Order: sequence, then structure tokens, then C-alpha cells
Amino acid sequence: MTNLVAPGVHRQPVSVTRKMSASLPRLRAIAREKGLKIHHLGAGYPHPEVTDPRGFLAQEAAYLEHLTALERRNDPEALPEHLREAFSYGDTLGPASTRQIFARVYGNDWGVGMRPDRLVPTVGATGGISLVCSLFEHAGTPIAYLTDAPTYAGFMARANLCRHASIYSVEMDEEGPLPDVFERQIRAAREAGRLVPFYYTVPDGHNPAGFSFSEARRRQILDIARREQILIVEDAPYLYINFASPGDRQPPFLSLDPAQTVHLFTGSKIGFPGPRVAYVYSEAELTIADGQTASLAELALVQASADILFPNPAAYRGFETLLHEADFSERKSLWPVAESKLEIYRENRQILLDGFEAELGAHRDRFHWTVPAAGFFSVFTFLGGRVRTDDRFIEQMVADYGLVVIPMYDFYPPDARKRNPDAGYDQLRISFCFSESAGEERRRDLTEAVAVFCRAAKRLSGVA
Repeated sequence: MTNLVAPGVHRQPVSVTRKMSASLPRLRAIAREKGLKIHHLGAGYPHPEVTDPRGFLAQEAAYLEHLTALERRNDPEALPEHLREAFSYGDTLGPASTRQIFARVYGNDWGVGMRPDRLVPTVGATGGISLVCSLFEHAGTPIAYLTDAPTYAGFMARANLCRHASIYSVEMDEEGPLPDVFERQIRAAREAGRLVPFYYTVPDGHNPAGFSFSEARRRQILDIARREQILIVEDAPYLYINFASPGDRQPPFLSLDPAQTVHLFTGSKIGFPGPRVAYVYSEAELTIADGQTASLAELALVQASADILFPNPAAYRGFETLLHEADFSERKSLWPVAESKLEIYRENRQILLDGFEAELGAHRDRFHWTVPAAGFFSVFTFLGGRVRTDDRFIEQMVADYGLVVIPMYDFYPPDARKRNPDAGYDQLRISFCFSESAGEERRRDLTEAVAVFCRAAKRLSGVA
């Protein structure tokens, strides 16, 4: 056996979700031996009912036929341009038509005159995170990445790949990150000699915190970011998975200041997760070497050309289908597309919240849960220090109750856990987005899952 040397390579810690996935077959077997039904309250996946591709495939085929007819008006035998493009190397920016139409439709929804040339394709929003991190990870420059406590595990995994980067996290209340802590962490990082390029967050349907930032708090954070000259990297997977009435929807940072924001759009939730259609968008200008300036989009494009070079043109053309009505006219908004998804998620959310209220509402001194205005999650907290949601607890939930849930402790960055070693050890991230059933069976399964969870919570807390 040959032992290869990889200097500078370090083993990364395994996330709790990965550990859970690895242990789940064994725990399922134990639960089934006891005759228990498995209930999914952990997975953050889009529901199969909203990712059924059959209707979309018919719409896509009709749209591509429409494009073929348009392109063959002058030469009926010509190879359609969209077909040639779909099976050829393309531009790193992807199909121009998709960017142009998306800029108009998405910009119209959020009140931004988006520039198509500043939309840089990525492989999902996760690819956008990696791309933005790569822009600032120059050899020998210590970096501080600002983020929330708790934060998205995918961001922590990417940030930890850079050995000269450290995460400086910011605790939150029910409105968002605490402004005084936000400002203090920026200054602490700079005093430690670190470059602070941006603050990463998921302000709408926060994953994993299960709530959305208030507009007032967004503006406070934006004011500090402007004053301290750092960017806000806004991960927006749940921007359209929004349960608030139209008049109550919070403006994204993109709407408030596109020059201070790096906006990460993904089609995974509003469209389909498999194609991994996504964009980075920003109007930020950065000072680079020798005092010159360059747009962040330009720098991101150079980095993207090294990372992926050719985004899948067929996937982006497929996404373009969703930007058109059934008669192939351009949409004015993506909200009608979102509504077909929201119908399922809105119903699931209500089942969860109604179940919590009915079973646990009389015990508010023992339990707390967030009421998500967007996204897939509610954070459930055991009050009073009676329950510790560690790995043993999570395994017990599967083995004794058939409940698959995700603990919150692993979503807290290392510095947050140093400040508070018990951070997240009284909380669970409860997902209402995914099940293996559909229609009325889905409703019954989720109602049953919530009831089983509430019984377990009361028993383990000594309430029942």
C-alpha cells in the first residue's frame, strides 16, 4: 500500500447531518424491530409533490418547439440555435437570453434594475458560496468570515476549507443579528489582523434558525456594513418560499442596496433541485491591486471560468421555460411559479404549527418554537434545562419514537460554542418540507409525525 503525502490537507469535521445519515439505516432497523413507523422531521429537501417534472417537461418541450419555429422562419432546414447551443461549449456566463429574461423578471419582483452581464452562473447557491469565498482567499492573508450563530452548515464547511480563515459569529434575537455584536466582531477581527470581506447570512427563512429578519434590523445591519465597508452575502434559497402576505414581505438586501450586496439566487426551491441552476449577482465595486477597481461580477466571472468554465446550457434553457407563461409570453413575476410550491409548504407549515399549539401550547414554560415567515424550518427549544439534544438524544428519538430530527448544536460556529458551550444543545431544527408521501397521505403522515413528536417532547421533559 502506498501512503501519499498531502501537505497542508486537513481532515474536516463531519457534520451532524452526515453523521445522522450514516447512522440512520441502523436506527431505522431498531425502530422497525419495535414496530415503529419512521417520521421525517429532519430532511430539508424540496417535497416530491413540488418537484414532479412531468408537467414541466411538457411545457419545456413546447417552449423549445416555439423557439425552433422562431429560429427557422428564414431557413426551415436550419439547425435551431438553441439546440446547437445546448450541446456545445458555451460562455461562462451561460445563455444570454436566460440572463436577460431572468434579470427583467426577478428584478421586477424585487424592484431592482438588474444588469444581465453581472449575473454569473454557479452550481447551486452552494457553488455561489464557494465562488465568493474564493475571491478573497489569497495566500498569506488571514481572513475573518462573519456569519450568524447559528448558521448554514454548508457555509461553515466551505469556510473551514481555507486554513487561514476563521469564522467570527454573531448571536441573533427574534429580529436578526444583534447590531452591537455585529459591529464588535468586525472590529475584533480587524484588531487580530484579519481581512473582513463580507458577512454571510440567510435572512429569509433562515437555515437553520427558522425565522426571517425584520426590515428594521436589515437596515441596521446594512448601515453598519456600509460604514465598515464590508459586503453582505445574501443567500436567498427561500425568498419565494414565503408565507407572509404580499404587503408584509420583507425586502431582501438586494433591494435595499445592490452595490453592498452579493445576492445568491438558486432555482432549486422555486424550480427543480437537480439542474443546479443558480446565479451570483452584485453591483459591488472592489478596490484591487495598485488601487485599481473592478466589479465583483467581473472578478467572479474570472474565478468561475477556472472553476466550472462551461455551465450546462440545456439546464439554463430549461429554467428559461419557467420564465414564460403557457403562451410563451415573458412573465412579469415569478410569484405564480412559487405559488404552486407554496400550496404544499403552506399547508405543511400549518399542520406543524397547529399540532404544536394543540399539544404543547399549554406548556409555554417548557417549550418554544419559531413561527417561520419563510423557508422549511422551525426551531424547537426545550426550556428549563431538562433536555439535552445531543447525539444520544437524537438516536433515542429514532430508536424509541421513529422520529428523524436534526439537533441545532452543530450549526453553531466554533467561536460561538466557545462563548457558550451549551449553544444549541436544547434545540432541534424541525423540518416541515419533506415526506415520502403525497396528497391526503402526506397530510395524515405529517399530522401523525407532529403528534408523535409532541408526545415524545412531553415525556422526555417530564410533562407527561
